[in-house]
Amino acid sequence: MQEIKIGLIGFGTVGSGLAQVLYEQQDRLEKRTGISIRLSKVADIMIETLPDHISQDGRVILTKDANDIFNDPEINIVVELIGGIEPAKSFILKAIEHGKHVVTANKALLSLHGKEIFEAAADKGVEVGFEASVGGGIPVIKSLKEGLVGNSILSIMGIMNGTANYILTQMTDHAIPFEEVLKDAQAKGFAEADPTYDIEGIDTAHKLVILMTIAFGTHIHLDQVTTEGISLIQPVDIDFAREFGYRIKLLAISRNHGDHVEARVHPTMVPEKHLLANINGAYNAIHFKGDMVGNIVLYGLGAGMMPTGSAVVADVVDIARDILTDAVQRVPSLSYLPAHFTERTITPLKELHCPYYFRMTAQDKPGVLSTISGVLGKHSISIESVIQKGRGHKEAVPLVILTHEADEAAVQEAIAEIDALDVVTDQTVKIRILAENGDE
Repeated sequence: MQEIKIGLIGFGTVGSGLAQVLYEQQDRLEKRTGISIRLSKVADIMIETLPDHISQDGRVILTKDANDIFNDPEINIVVELIGGIEPAKSFILKAIEHGKHVVTANKALLSLHGKEIFEAAADKGVEVGFEASVGGGIPVIKSLKEGLVGNSILSIMGIMNGTANYILTQMTDHAIPFEEVLKDAQAKGFAEADPTYDIEGIDTAHKLVILMTIAFGTHIHLDQVTTEGISLIQPVDIDFAREFGYRIKLLAISRNHGDHVEARVHPTMVPEKHLLANINGAYNAIHFKGDMVGNIVLYGLGAGMMPTGSAVVADVVDIARDILTDAVQRVPSLSYLPAHFTERTITPLKELHCPYYFRMTAQDKPGVLSTISGVLGKHSISIESVIQKGRGHKEAVPLVILTHEADEAAVQEAIAEIDALDVVTDQTVKIRILAENGDE
């Protein structure tokens, strides 16, 4: 039985999950592949020993120098699980330079420097696996690269960050303010000490970049994705959304318009009957629409030691099989052959056309609604519904407006004008609405 040896860089949450999956599933993997897939070396500067069952009486070597992995001629696949940009980027490029295949879960690195990494791998004739970079244990990358290979992908839409989804779910189900839910999520380990990437949509944007690159055969960079987070969402917005029949979710959205494609991440009001409205807690769901297959939804845990470790092992097994059958690069890393990548324009956000939710904070006195309505009308924004709370003794009350479809450029101009009014006392909250048919 042929043996494939793995060198692992980083024995943190995901790295230890990978080691655990390889240990627990060893017999099953051999029966399914006819290959002995063995963890050979682990490089990590933060740990002194490996767990006894992982070290296998010293057969798995622990080192603090990643070069011990690169320079080992017996190691076939290098798995990078330290995250961040550097030294992860240098480690991956060095592994490729040494002719080793690479597996990574590093979404941030791929969204920024993926083009360089994938081109280096193609030139060297090695593979790069990155299933765990999107959706944790959900087989999103493989489905898009192989299962949907006979389709032109018309759209990508999904909930791709478990932390943000957990926070919004808690706010929806228990009417808890954002700040309190965030502290609870941090205490339970759902959110990092610095949650910026999660709550401001950056982590979701990383993942959308990767999916768009595969789906459309064009190199997308993180800077091209319009990104807005959930930190301004308050329980009052959750309540108003419910009154109108919606739930608020942080969505990644891309639509294929041929010569240009949308690339955006932002809070979205989703109709309650829509499948994505009912994805709760730390779960993820990714929706693809193909011209042949129609609508596909993939659902599951988007993070965690064992789900993500499972996804890393899937890449390791795919590469091991290709090595065994002398079929390396049988499936291009990014689905399209490098020669057939094309350039596409990213649709300017100002060209977006969809319904909107506005929550203004305005003085509670006659004429305010007509003044605000006049500004919206001036910018050709048609009102569908209005909820005005107040008529008590408060100096400022929420005024909530749902619009018919409107142009983003006009909306931005109208909100700037409304927020400058003397009767408006706080910044307007704007949330885009997903139409009933799933199109905005």
